[in-house]
Formats: sequence, structure tokens, C-alpha cells
Amino acid sequence: MARAKRSGRRSGKPDTRAEILAAARTLFAAEGYEPVSMRRIAAEAGVDPSLIHHYFGSKDDLFLAAVELPMDPASEVEAVLRGGGTEEVGERLVRAFVAVWDGPHSARLIAVARTSLSRPASSFILKQTFEHRVVKTVEEILGDQVDHLRVRAGFIASQVFGLVVTRYILKFEPLASLDAEQLAQALGPTIDRYLTMPVEHLVPGA
Repeated sequence: MARAKRSGRRSGKPDTRAEILAAARTLFAAEGYEPVSMRRIAAEAGVDPSLIHHYFGSKDDLFLAAVELPMDPASEVEAVLRGGGTEEVGERLVRAFVAVWDGPHSARLIAVARTSLSRPASSFILKQTFEHRVVKTVEEILGDQVDHLRVRAGFIASQVFGLVVTRYILKFEPLASLDAEQLAQALGPTIDRYLTMPVEHLVPGA
């Protein structure tokens, strides 16, 4: 006699990791990072929550895998900020940014950027990455030194993401050919200004 088919959540199988990633992308794209729990992702994927920890470890690690970034931007930002506070942070940030984007992960990062520009759900997830991994890291390190960090972060993002588009996707000259030091000297002071100038000069009436 045939055995009855088991119901309920599935145990691990070869495609379980992919199913968890698909569920995570769906929920993160729809709601963002904070409201989505590991348990909800497990329910969406139809698996036991312990399998998420087995395949990915933490929620942060799952998020980075879902976004398909080959590195964690929070660690890069932390290294820059721990290296000297707000003094010339703009130049340090640009140097570190270019080193990553010109490095071995370049092709993957550019692919993520192109996808984000063409798909609304992907662009929302990239925005969540910036807010959760980058802005929160800046807040943790510089929160007692700089006011209105989330306002300032938006202006800094305009420089960072603008550089992604112009240098790595559209390949505008001279940006595409300048080295890290030249870019740091050109863009660093603007980032410093966004970080340190009175916020009412950035956003009148703020």
C-alpha cells in the first residue's frame, strides 16, 4: 500500500536554498527589510525556519544573498569611518568605493546596478540595502557627531550612485578614465560638504 504523503513544511532538499531566496526577494521587495521576519520568509518558502539559519546564518546574510551583492557595503563604510571620523571622509569614501568597484567584484556589482535601474522591485531592494546597511552603519559610528544623518545620506547617495551610473554604466569621460585618487579629490569635498554643512543650507526650512 502506498505511503501517505507528508504535509506541512518541507525539510531541506536541493532546491530549498533557491526557494528561500525567492521568498526573501519577494517579501523584501514588497515590504523592505525591517518588517520581514525570518519566520515569515520560512512560511512563504514553505520550509522550517531552522533551514534559513542552516543555509544563510543571519537575516543580514540572507538579505545580502537576496540582493545578490558579492560583498557587504556596511563593512566597507565602517572601515572608512573608523579611519578618522568626519575628517576628509569624502575622499576616503571615494577611494574605498572605487577600489571595490574596480576590483574583482566589478562585473557582479555592475550587473546588480543595471538590474536595479531596469526593475522597480530591484531598485527598491537596493534602496533598502543603502538604508539598512550603509545609513545605519553611519548612524552607529557618527550619530553623536553629525545631525540629520538621513537627510545628509540622501545627498551623499546622489554622488555615490551618480558615480556608479556615469563611470561604470554610461562610461562618461573623464569619469570613466580617472583613477581613484583623482576621483577622490574631485568628489570628496562635495561629500564632505553634504556631511558637515548646516542642514538648513541643504534643505531650506529643514
